Amino acid sequence: MIHTLSTPVSSELDIRKSRFIAHAMPVADRDAAMAELRRLRDAHPGATHVCWALLAGGQSGMSDDGEPSGTAGRPILEVLRHHDLDGVLAAVVRYYGGVKLGAGGLVRAYTDAIASALLNATLVERIAQSKLTIEIGYPDEARVRHWIEQAGYALADSRYAMTVRLTIGLPSTAVDAARDALRDLTQGRAGFPKND
Repeated sequence: MIHTLSTPVSSELDIRKSRFIAHAMPVADRDAAMAELRRLRDAHPGATHVCWALLAGGQSGMSDDGEPSGTAGRPILEVLRHHDLDGVLAAVVRYYGGVKLGAGGLVRAYTDAIASALLNATLVERIAQSKLTIEIGYPDEARVRHWIEQAGYALADSRYAMTVRLTIGLPSTAVDAARDALRDLTQGRAGFPKND
């Protein structure tokens, strides 16, 4: 089962005069993660390194940010994988304290920093979302909108022309059942064009 974080978490470790400030936060995608990293860098202009790892479906990545290759980004990524997380950015801000830790020491420091932040985390199951577009005539619109509301799904978009196009946000596992229910509701008049 894949999880994400309900809220951002952080913790701080002092290791041989260096400060390691770990942050883990839920993010929607790589763009959101890069915005959070810019915010962290702006908040810590004197930091020596801001190393990070991201697990966000096909938009994953990592950076050692100047630390020796494989000593920061990869260990952070492995902690995220170990916790079965997705949709999470983990970043560790390091203020160098003057004592070199060596490759093994850096791997341990970055691993321990992010692991300690995740100790305080509340995990929530990550449910893959999809969009379903339905094309209907105007007489069916109120009935379909009521169904969307009753089902607890989100209306992501609506377009009006010769027909009404409603785009629904819902769990990926519910798409087939929703399509069947909407066909029944509209007595077969509903069409399902590909999402624009």
